[in-house]
Amino acid sequence: MPSRLRIGVNALYLIPGGVGGTEIYLRNLLGALGEIDRRNEYFVYLNRETGLDLCPRQANFAPVETDVKASFRPGRLLWEQLRLPSHTRTDKLDVLFSPGFTAPLTGSGRRVTVIHDLQHKRQPQNFGRFELMAWEWCVAQSVKTASTIITVSESSKNDIIEFYSVPQQNVRVVAHGVEDDFFGLKKNETYGPELLTEAGLPDSPFLLAVSTVHPHKNWERLIDAYEAVAREDADLHLVVCGLPGKSWDEVKKLIAEKGLGERVHLLGWQPRKTLIGLFKYAEALVFPSTFEGFGMPVLEALAAGTPLACSDIAPLRELADGCATFFDPYSSDDIAAAIRGLRQDEFQRLKFITAGLERSKNSTWQRAAQQTLAIFLEAAQR
Repeated sequence: MPSRLRIGVNALYLIPGGVGGTEIYLRNLLGALGEIDRRNEYFVYLNRETGLDLCPRQANFAPVETDVKASFRPGRLLWEQLRLPSHTRTDKLDVLFSPGFTAPLTGSGRRVTVIHDLQHKRQPQNFGRFELMAWEWCVAQSVKTASTIITVSESSKNDIIEFYSVPQQNVRVVAHGVEDDFFGLKKNETYGPELLTEAGLPDSPFLLAVSTVHPHKNWERLIDAYEAVAREDADLHLVVCGLPGKSWDEVKKLIAEKGLGERVHLLGWQPRKTLIGLFKYAEALVFPSTFEGFGMPVLEALAAGTPLACSDIAPLRELADGCATFFDPYSSDDIAAAIRGLRQDEFQRLKFITAGLERSKNSTWQRAAQQTLAIFLEAAQR
């Protein structure tokens, strides 16, 4: 192994404000790698939509601008397969890190590829026919060519081993971190109530729901549950923060049909400062997904000291067992009961908040970066 690795970062998938949690993951991971690793050389391959700010400013990090338009996914995938390999050879890579599910089949460097989850295997009904075929092929090829696969939870690791027969030692779990501002958030005056006003929210208590508005995020049942709770709590609002996804129109229609337009606020994708402010002032985070690979907002709520009610599914149990109220995501009544419990039982709220702060205290991006760097070093030796 060379004394100084040449590491490529395949950021071609990233569309700012368009890929949800995988953008937060990569921005924070790269920032932390810039802090902890001043020795190895990094080449960050950027598309036309992503600015140079993605690449850390340290001298050992070099942005590589390309003419890829990531919003045209077929073109991006073709470029990744046909032209990225020549960049990897020119840059004489020892390792190519692909954090967005897909990687080129050829080129220089050991492949370290991140597969965040296998939703296309567990819930194929959420994909169109050709979309599902593309996911099947791309992920299968990424698995086949990877020296090491990084995933974000033991649940996702088990799925990868089960569906793709990958040797257990080739799949490594590196959990997400949270930004430093989530720790001690309740006392952080940087995040003042004016952020709520700027987001167009009234001065009322609110539940927070954070994620892309896709079918597996279970918005319809959450709104049914909120409607039941809101009949008993006239001041309580619901704030939905996340990218408009496949269920956006259906969710808007449901809100209108129920006459909740004044109390359910669809904010779309928000700047990080606004989102962190929402965590600070929320009565609770409600996370009703029927499927997740990790559940980044759940960890953020634990670190922020925000009371949490979430689905009783394996990845969220990994994160928050003993720190949250769990519910059956397929039952609106159960979701409503969990919300009522958090609102009414102050002792339980405080117990969960205290446990969540303790559980999350070491969940930093620096830790994730250290673990990821160790995987790069190991992969280069293979």
